[in-house]
Amino acid sequence: MSAAQETGGEVRRDGLHHVAPGREALIGSRGGRRPGRGGELVPPAEFRSYYGRAVIKPPVWKAHNIAGYLFLGGVAGGAALLAAGADLTGRPDMRRSARLIAAGATGLSLAVLIRDLGRPERFLHMLRVVKPTSPMSIGTWLLVGFSPLVAAGVLDEASGLLPRRGAELAALLGRPAGLAASALAPAVTTYTGALIANTAVPAWHGAHRELPYLFGASALAAAGGLVAAAAPAREAAPARVAGIAGAVAAQLLDRAVHRRLGQLAEPLSTGPSGRLLRTSRWCARAGLVLLAASVVRRSRALDIAGGLALAAESALTKFGYFHAGTASAADPRYTVLPQRERSAGPRQLP
Repeated sequence: MSAAQETGGEVRRDGLHHVAPGREALIGSRGGRRPGRGGELVPPAEFRSYYGRAVIKPPVWKAHNIAGYLFLGGVAGGAALLAAGADLTGRPDMRRSARLIAAGATGLSLAVLIRDLGRPERFLHMLRVVKPTSPMSIGTWLLVGFSPLVAAGVLDEASGLLPRRGAELAALLGRPAGLAASALAPAVTTYTGALIANTAVPAWHGAHRELPYLFGASALAAAGGLVAAAAPAREAAPARVAGIAGAVAAQLLDRAVHRRLGQLAEPLSTGPSGRLLRTSRWCARAGLVLLAASVVRRSRALDIAGGLALAAESALTKFGYFHAGTASAADPRYTVLPQRERSAGPRQLP
């Protein structure tokens, strides 16, 4: 019996018509159609997007507002942690410096966040619901709970300027409020990383595992550096250690992000974001050397120089990652090509 009779198909010059090939069928010029009649191997398709446009919409946030908010919110949380530690270990001058830095950074972070929203009432609108699956919703409520606790700590430091009853109340609430703020501080320093990673922006979403820890470590480095610069040298040892530890952890996590992202790490190394992040690494190295030297010599000048260097490292890191995310969203390659690589990989059974 012929192949056409077995399959019920019609024999043509290019093979059986209306018959699906078997599992052992050859592809290309070795089987099926002959060369010159459509039998050549098809080359892999080149990447194209519709008129070269972006596949997703780049973020509409303003860099000086949101990247500034990422930096200031992290400093506020890290300083609140150091203030609580100084309070528990009997370092009143360091506690005062840390509380003032935490309060100032909290106020400025709220100001730039509300400014980016356009209208202040929009911030209040976000308080109408509590959505545990939304980092923005949880972050908004974190700030609402964190801000008055930090303010209470500052009032305790300024109790000498208050009336007698007000000073007594501030002294009574100062330590409990500071300890409560320190309990919220780790979430305040890290939730911003989860916030931007919970988007479709390729460079941010691809680093969703490391980004919260990277932002938290960078925030601890900046807070430790600023508190060490503001506190007396005799009490600033914990702040120096915190700044050094945070800077080292941030550099290690930054390298981990580059290894994980692969091709998606290109926006982190090129353009304005690449320049910002390279400068941040040099600031981190300078801050580490200066604060390490101050650990030995207890020099106020070294504390100020090293603390400002670590604060600059944190700010440049936040701005660099912000611009890298915007660049990755604007280029359609970083959206489509990683999806193709994932779909072409080995499929795993659930």
